[in-house]
Amino acid sequence: MDHVHFMNLALKEAEIGGENHEVPIGALIVSHEGNIIASNYNQVITLSDPSAHAEILVLREASRKILNYRLLKTTIYVTVEPCIMCMGAIIHARVAKIVFGTYDPKWGACGSLYDFSNDNRLNHHPEIISGVCENECKQVIQNFFRMKRSFCGKYRNYWNTVGR
Repeated sequence: MDHVHFMNLALKEAEIGGENHEVPIGALIVSHEGNIIASNYNQVITLSDPSAHAEILVLREASRKILNYRLLKTTIYVTVEPCIMCMGAIIHARVAKIVFGTYDPKWGACGSLYDFSNDNRLNHHPEIISGVCENECKQVIQNFFRMKRSFCGKYRNYWNTVGR
């Protein structure tokens, strides 16, 4: 599979999320034949749902499309390393492979903070491929938080009232 191609599509989803004032993380699920089953971006604020991470949204959509909660032989592409919540869901769904762009040292569960993929107590161990389009993925997230910090400094009262 062309990991760079699919990661670039995930980056486009992340950019849409950022334009909607969401943390710009994009994800997609691809079948073993190379067909995109689902794609989305973080929508925690939009949906008022703490579980509305890009990975969770694509897992839900893909499961509905194939009428099965097991997403066997699929690959999830995500711009930032999945968090502990998302890794739990990915493992439960039996996704075969996780491809991500940049590590998340504060929440990551694919090797930076935790490594659920190598935890022998769990019954599924997805293959992990990291660093695909790493610089681009890192740049998108860093630019978003840089802008947010700048905006918050100037418009702190507004930012607090809209919950962002």
